Amino acid sequence: MKAYQEKLKDLEAADTQVLGVSMDSTFSNDAFSKQIGVTFPILSDWGGDVTKTYGIYNANYKAARRVTYLIDKSGKVAEMQVDKDAVDPTAIVTSCKRQKLKE
Repeated sequence: MKAYQEKLKDLEAADTQVLGVSMDSTFSNDAFSKQIGVTFPILSDWGGDVTKTYGIYNANYKAARRVTYLIDKSGKVAEMQVDKDAVDPTAIVTSCKRQKLKE
């Protein structure tokens, strides 16, 4: 998430709203975001309903896989990055800039 924070200005310049989602509680997410200096919202999926619906629940670890979704303005998933690819925001920043140019 820190890498996305570092690219937040680039993402916002491309009309992109950044949200984090975690299976941790709201209180844990708040403490975590303060600890690492993240200013975008981190939403709580306490219980994992959304994580399981999206098929990204890892039963072995009882946690969500790392995933980045780029959702376009019509609500469709335009791009998805999973696991190690989801950690580096470079490709998503490029995709967001490309989406903005299409408008």
